[in-house]
Amino acid sequence: MFVKICGLKSEQAIEAAVDAGADALGFVFAESPRHISPAYAAALTQKLPASIVKVAVMLHPSEADWNEVRDVFRPDWLQTDAEDYALLDIPATIGRLPVYRDTGDIDFDAICDWPEHIVFEGVRSGVGVPPNWDHAAQVARQTCMMLAGGLDPENVAEAIMRVHPWGVDVSSGVEQQPGIKDPGRIAAFVAAAREAEGAHEG
Repeated sequence: MFVKICGLKSEQAIEAAVDAGADALGFVFAESPRHISPAYAAALTQKLPASIVKVAVMLHPSEADWNEVRDVFRPDWLQTDAEDYALLDIPATIGRLPVYRDTGDIDFDAICDWPEHIVFEGVRSGVGVPPNWDHAAQVARQTCMMLAGGLDPENVAEAIMRVHPWGVDVSSGVEQQPGIKDPGRIAAFVAAAREAEGAHEG
């Protein structure tokens, strides 16, 4: 189970996520209580273990905004809505994590060319609103899908058992208040995801 903690903007939160065993850390370069500048994100992640994936999280970025993030923060992956990639200059060395949203008007069975890895979430990012888990399960059967939206330490195990995603992504569900992460909830989320993964495999 690939676990991503998103919306990080402090050394304490990053340390908590790394110590808990997260696979990826997301940094938000879009309008949000979790917004961070590329330069500050780069400084915070200077000593990040090489095994941790650094994800730039954006929303319909301009070419200039993306170029700054690409050149200053130097992410491993870019996460943004699927239609954004065609407009951006993305080196082959940067992985793509396109976002698909559960807008209610997608014929999931009609899509036969899903990217290898995607994020599937609710209509809006970062507000704790989940997608329909039945829809998510449909998508998870067709590609490596990271489930996002509305997850927290209390429900992530149920989500994993029902959806069978490749990964899980959390932001607001591990916060004390918008933009301020709770180290204890980060640890609890990762532990619950790992435990559910083990139970499913067993």
